Amino acid sequence: MEVKIYGDPVLRKTAKPVEMFDDELKRFVEEMIQTMLIEDGAGLAAPQVGISRRIAVIDVTGGEEEPVVIINPKIYYYSEDKESKEEGCLSLPGINLSVNRSVMVSVKAMDINGNEFTIEKAQGFLARALQHEIDHLDGIMIIDHVSVLQRKLISSKLKKMAKTGRDKSNAV
Repeated sequence: MEVKIYGDPVLRKTAKPVEMFDDELKRFVEEMIQTMLIEDGAGLAAPQVGISRRIAVIDVTGGEEEPVVIINPKIYYYSEDKESKEEGCLSLPGINLSVNRSVMVSVKAMDINGNEFTIEKAQGFLARALQHEIDHLDGIMIIDHVSVLQRKLISSKLKKMAKTGRDKSNAV
């Protein structure tokens, strides 16, 4: 699967909910997981591979555990405590930005079979990855979380990226 780069309109759309939990969905999720691993990412949302559906895969363990698959996720709890940490994004290769996020979140989602489950009070890297990937499902990217000054500093990179698309030599 090809990862879509900043400038592709699919990255700015609100993704549609998944309604069919079938073999095609399972194959698609498996391809997403493989793409995330090949690209050395900690997460990947369906819009990032050109499919505007509310699906994301997350692996914050570096392959030590099975990736978390979240379908139609909703964050229902954000901690008031926040922290800024550097984040990268497969759709913004070569760009890392300091993003302020809640340190703890709880998420309701569905699994690959359509069963609802919750991730209660996720913290650390998992909390950050959940927020990052769910943002993608809402058409939000890390550049939307930074100051005007930070955005100005990377504007030429963004313009070039939007114009030329994916440049493997810049991959994070």
